[in-house]
Amino acid sequence: MATRTGMSNSFRLVLAIFLSAILTFGSWSLAGAQVLPGTAAPAEEGAAGTGIDPALAEALVQALEDPATRAALIEYLRGAAGASRPADTEPAPAAPTLSLAQRIGAYTQGAAEAASAVGIQIVRSVYGLAGLLEGTTTIGWEAFGSLVLRVILVAAAAFAIFYLLRLLARRPFASLERRSARVGTVGRLVYRLAGGLIDLAIILVSWAAGYGIALFTGAEMGRMQVQIAYFLNAFLVVEATKVALRFLLAPRYGGLRVLPISDTEANFWYFWCARLIGFLGYGILFFVSFTNSTLSFAAGRGLRMVIQITAAVMAIVIILQKKNKVGEAIRDYGEGLPGISSRRALQLVGGVWHIFAIFYVVALFLVSVTRPDRAMEYMLVSTAQTLVAIAAAALVMAVIRRAITGGMRLPEDLKARLPLLERQLNHYVPTILKIVRFIILMILLLAVVDIWELVDVVEWAASDTGSSVIGGLFGAFLTILIALVLWLAVSSWIDYRLNPSFGTVPTARERTLLALFRNAALVTLIVLGLMLALSQIGVNIGPLIAGAGVAGLAIGFGAQKLVQDIITGVFIQFENAMNEGDVVTVGSTTGVVEKLTVRSVGLRSVDGNYHIVPFSSVDTVTNFMRGFSYHVADIGVAYREDIKEVKRLLGVAFERLREGEHKDVIIGDLEMFGVNELGDSAVVVRVRIKTLPGSQWAVGRAYNEVVKEVLDEAGVEIPFPHLTVYMGEGKDGTAPPLRVRSSPGAKSEPERLVEAIEDPDPQA
Repeated sequence: MATRTGMSNSFRLVLAIFLSAILTFGSWSLAGAQVLPGTAAPAEEGAAGTGIDPALAEALVQALEDPATRAALIEYLRGAAGASRPADTEPAPAAPTLSLAQRIGAYTQGAAEAASAVGIQIVRSVYGLAGLLEGTTTIGWEAFGSLVLRVILVAAAAFAIFYLLRLLARRPFASLERRSARVGTVGRLVYRLAGGLIDLAIILVSWAAGYGIALFTGAEMGRMQVQIAYFLNAFLVVEATKVALRFLLAPRYGGLRVLPISDTEANFWYFWCARLIGFLGYGILFFVSFTNSTLSFAAGRGLRMVIQITAAVMAIVIILQKKNKVGEAIRDYGEGLPGISSRRALQLVGGVWHIFAIFYVVALFLVSVTRPDRAMEYMLVSTAQTLVAIAAAALVMAVIRRAITGGMRLPEDLKARLPLLERQLNHYVPTILKIVRFIILMILLLAVVDIWELVDVVEWAASDTGSSVIGGLFGAFLTILIALVLWLAVSSWIDYRLNPSFGTVPTARERTLLALFRNAALVTLIVLGLMLALSQIGVNIGPLIAGAGVAGLAIGFGAQKLVQDIITGVFIQFENAMNEGDVVTVGSTTGVVEKLTVRSVGLRSVDGNYHIVPFSSVDTVTNFMRGFSYHVADIGVAYREDIKEVKRLLGVAFERLREGEHKDVIIGDLEMFGVNELGDSAVVVRVRIKTLPGSQWAVGRAYNEVVKEVLDEAGVEIPFPHLTVYMGEGKDGTAPPLRVRSSPGAKSEPERLVEAIEDPDPQA
């Protein structure tokens, strides 16, 4: 259900764009169409006595009124004049380079002149139409009325045949609709094509019948007035355009509708698009041409202006009426996109799309007014190129969006060798693709600007400034991309070297140095990449390097502790004082080295706490993991025990230990040091066991257990602290009696015995 909703939103968006194009481009392409060949434009009053062809005079007037055409004509005449000069004539000096203010002034001057030309054109058109209405133009009303009646009769016959054939075609259309309900989308499209061909055939038959009626029912057999041809050709163009609309919208036969839209929306768009196309098509292709050939060219120009203004107002009203619905369709389509930037962009477009549509309508109107000779060609080519550019950009961005959404998957063998590469690619590649998508949007924007001749992008790109800017940006992007590829290569190589499943197992020192090399490579590539990228876009990095040196010196004075950390860390690494995985004592902290940088060391103590110790606070490093280790055992026995027997029993305990699970980590015989201390409560005997590094603690715990078992079996006392009370001694060597005084209220021994006999249960 969610997929169908997303498709529906997409179709609504495409439909809105297509119908907006029909409301605007289709209308003004008809408005800019020239009078059909063979049109006889009557002379105007001012040109009647000059002997100049009125059509040629009007074309010259329009050419001179258009600033661009006038400039092109002047350049052509200058070139022709230059070609007629002698060969030894010195070439004209090159045009001076204009400053920014001069270019802006020239641009605003051209814009003001273009606006003035539009105003003059509108005033002249309205004045020509007013002359017809005021009766200042001479009209042969008898011939005019006869011609109008003739056109009305042919038009009525053509429309009668057209509507009759459409009435007869209802049954085939209904049959196609029923059959399309039993097939899928492709089958429905095939039936819709069949319906479109039937619809088009009806138009062609009606058009041909109109020509036949006009040719064989006139006053002179086989001949017809050109004004009737104007109507029949307008009929063919307008009704064929409506066939395209009916193909998409199918307002009467919803089962044949290709687009998933409701009947209400289909009827609305067809109603207004058909009315607008009919108004402009019949108005420009027939009524304006009819007025030009029978009344006055000035009147025809005024009528065309009225039609264009009315059509522009109608299109703007339709756009404003559908502002909210189309905006909602655009926003709904954006909600289905994965990127948050794309969603926000379409949300913004959904709120302002009508502004761009109205601007497009106004632009079409201005072009049709200022450039009537090339309005159709210009708007057709520009609109088609814009749509192709947008479609190409949308296709590329869709592929990029799919790549971002799916992520990258590496082969299992490569993933086993480089376990971190896939995660790194999925971290960096989407960012690169987003940058590429932004570049595509900028290229699309420049292409649209160049297509509509707002700025000559190609000429700017070919200039020194443009090529420098484009080359610099491309070089900067390529530099950053190369730096990223180098970082991935270095990181992948380090990842492979640290992988114990392939190649040689790295030592602790290799792990430490490779981790430090990874950090150093990252910092180096970032600094060099940014510097080279800035140099590519024209930034002078010399002062930056000098400034960085001065700043580094100032920071060194202000951060002496940090500098001391780094220098001490470098020497610690050179001396191989510790590596990751070692158990060390740094300062007053003992733990396992988990992370080692050039500035600090991270230790995990036995209680699980993580300590970060800066090297500037390290005076001594004690490493328990170098070469071998010792377990030193101090065993205390009672003073009455035989020390030789105790030593023998300690050796027996060592032999038992060496025969157990720790035999592989014990690398030496028991070292007997003998009596190490005469303590307050025990005689302390010291022994030492040599082990592999890091095994001394486990061996020591196991040896203590075995010593306890052996001494218990032999009856040797492991004393706990004793307290001897000395009461003194008389001169004759006898000890004085011990004086003990009971506390007040205490009972004597006989009294306690009597109470015990009488009350054997003291808790009762």
